[in-house]
Amino acid sequence: MDTKGAGRSLAWLAAVWGASRAVLLLTVFKVITVAGPDVTSDVSVIYRGWYEVLRQGTFPLDDVTWQYPPAAALAVLSPGLLPFLDYTDAFFVLCCLTDLAVLALLVRYGRGPGRSPRGAWLWTGAVPLLGPTVYARYDVVVTALAVAALLVAARHPRAFGVLTALGAMVKVWPALLLTGSLRRRPWASAAVTASGLAALFAVSMPGAFAFLTFQRDRGTEVESLGALVFHVARHFGWEGQVLLNYGSIEFLGPWVGVVSTAALVLTGAAFGWLVLWRLRVVRSDRLTLPEAAFTAVLLFTVTSRVISPQYLVWLTGLAAVCLTHRASRMTPPALMVAVASLVTVLEFPLGFIHVVTSDWYGVTLMAVRNGLLVAAALSAARRLWRSTVSPAPHPSAPAGAERADGSPVSP
Repeated sequence: MDTKGAGRSLAWLAAVWGASRAVLLLTVFKVITVAGPDVTSDVSVIYRGWYEVLRQGTFPLDDVTWQYPPAAALAVLSPGLLPFLDYTDAFFVLCCLTDLAVLALLVRYGRGPGRSPRGAWLWTGAVPLLGPTVYARYDVVVTALAVAALLVAARHPRAFGVLTALGAMVKVWPALLLTGSLRRRPWASAAVTASGLAALFAVSMPGAFAFLTFQRDRGTEVESLGALVFHVARHFGWEGQVLLNYGSIEFLGPWVGVVSTAALVLTGAAFGWLVLWRLRVVRSDRLTLPEAAFTAVLLFTVTSRVISPQYLVWLTGLAAVCLTHRASRMTPPALMVAVASLVTVLEFPLGFIHVVTSDWYGVTLMAVRNGLLVAAALSAARRLWRSTVSPAPHPSAPAGAERADGSPVSP
């Protein structure tokens, strides 16, 4: 093994991570000014307000912007672990430390036979492309739970289920990690953990599940795939409006309900495809679990009524896990997500005024970003299907092959 070469590579990785994260911290601490809306206001105003309410033992029942499962309270309360810092500063520091923890997991897992450092490099390079939004939302915390869950799945299926359930109770989408799990133990441990957490929050804090109503009433957010219909329609006389609604900038007016319903139908179709895939799986290996999770989250992201910039953090984390395997089949869609991250920072925060006003620059940015995500989702779905469902070129399983959760595949 070339330990000297590996050491140099790790040193370069650490240097790039350190330099890029220093820039991110300088932007959220406003030493470096970033054009566009102030992305840190969510932390200094909204999160901090929730923090004060949650400290009293109740959820923010009168705030429709609270649209998260009950364990999200843990993420919002976490800056209290650093009482020597202001809430906002502590939040940024914790996000940076969590970012570093994800890198450490990817580096450790990327070593050894059949493994690759590409996952750690993807995380290091793609995350800062999103700009200060990364440290101004708690999505990096949820992503860390998802990454940890996938990396321990093969050896510790019960821990995988526990971490997945905890992630889902913080921000729902990690439940999709179970998509590629073909064994019962992860599902059982996830169900027990989620049920226990739900019961604990329901008993101890009023309003634990009020978020379900608030989430249901959301419309079509201006950065979503469906919003492109109205971005273009505004140039041809559409009479709707762009307003702050349920905590995001949304289109309101004629036909918005139809487009929102269409998005839900597409989400249902994505779910149906995933069910069909599960029923048709004939073979799997250690790559199947992370690749199925990556594909599932991509499909649900592109069909959602909301595609916020921080959603790209989720996708980057899952893509990075896929690329820790040298034989990963998800390299093209992972690179598409990385490019989409760069386009995302151009539209938010740098060019958000162009998106809100639907000028042609804003429309072009949204078409390119969402087009890349759609292409990544379709590519990932095709690759997942071909690797697990389509007839294999060699009917016998190679020696030492494993299922998604680490169990052996019989020839």
